Amino acid sequence: MRSLSRTGIAGTLLVSAVGMAGGAAHAMSVTRAPFGTMPDGTRVDEYTLTNDAGMEVGVLTYGGIVQSVTVPDKNGEFEDVVLGFDRLEPYLDNAPYFGALIGRYGNRIAGGEFELGGETYRIPANNGPNALHGGPDGFDSRIWQARPIEGAEWVGVELSLLSRDGDMGFPGDLAVTVRYTLNQHNDLRIHYTALSDEPTVVNLTNHAYFNLAGAGEGDVLDQVAMINADRYTPVDETLIPTGRLAPVAQTPFDFRTPKAIGEQIRDDHVQLQRAEPEHGGYDHNWVLNTDGDLDALAARVVDPASGRALTFYTTEPGVQFYTSNFLDGSLAGKNGESYAHWGGFTLEAQHFPDAPNQSDFPSTRLEPGEPYHQTTVFHFSP
Repeated sequence: MRSLSRTGIAGTLLVSAVGMAGGAAHAMSVTRAPFGTMPDGTRVDEYTLTNDAGMEVGVLTYGGIVQSVTVPDKNGEFEDVVLGFDRLEPYLDNAPYFGALIGRYGNRIAGGEFELGGETYRIPANNGPNALHGGPDGFDSRIWQARPIEGAEWVGVELSLLSRDGDMGFPGDLAVTVRYTLNQHNDLRIHYTALSDEPTVVNLTNHAYFNLAGAGEGDVLDQVAMINADRYTPVDETLIPTGRLAPVAQTPFDFRTPKAIGEQIRDDHVQLQRAEPEHGGYDHNWVLNTDGDLDALAARVVDPASGRALTFYTTEPGVQFYTSNFLDGSLAGKNGESYAHWGGFTLEAQHFPDAPNQSDFPSTRLEPGEPYHQTTVFHFSP
């Protein structure tokens, strides 16, 4: 069900794929509309992907941001379940990576430094002493080139970006392509490819914040999560992994059996306090048991009240589960809604944080001419 063709290109403002499913005709579409203008006058567009069930996904050319994901609940009522904004300007004002594509390196690099081929590379620190999500001018703040794409049973938008040698301190020219596609099964698939002309490091992800009750509908503490992981990577005081792969058993990090996100979030545990010193929170990398198998269940979150469920699959070895610990109600989001503390969660498919400095972690090194691939699927069901 999650296998999508990657052929077919359409360069118009509106494309549709028409076929037969169970004998019934269906139509899917992707449309483009202006979303705002950058300070230098560059236009930002939003591409809206729609399937026959009425699910919609909005993607911006600024930051490759997933601006909206609208899905039904158990009664057929549709809500947007992704935190973000109705206008471009708030995204430009240091928003907390709402929905953005992250690169060149998702998560943290200790001290903003790593060594590659005997040479030290320095990334500007933007999270205490560390570099976070590719530095202060990462892929989340770039304008991506975009075109609509289609297959027999899916539609999407393809985004592309060329990151030049030395961009934020990273070596090599890196050509990146990201495809967002939506099919009739309510699968939002993100497929990443990249190619470098020099040895470099790459760790791409998407930073969508989900609230399955609806964006702005309070916190997510009652939503029930399962993460298919026996281990996680504990962090130091600056949220850099210690290098240890710790068992989740008998800790608040054990989500192997589904439990409410808030069940243990306030426990007296040093790792929760490092993620959120005042009240506790999750901002850690789980070591998935899935071994890169895209058909293996990696995580699932269910909102008992609405019945909405999000099931997560990825080829990556880890996932950063983050509970929006530093949202505090001060951000005015879509429709004027405020985003509460713990008002969303992320499932950021990734290699491990600080892997360039930790030889025991899966490598994020990319050789010249060797393609980088990553695929993640978010499946929504009522």
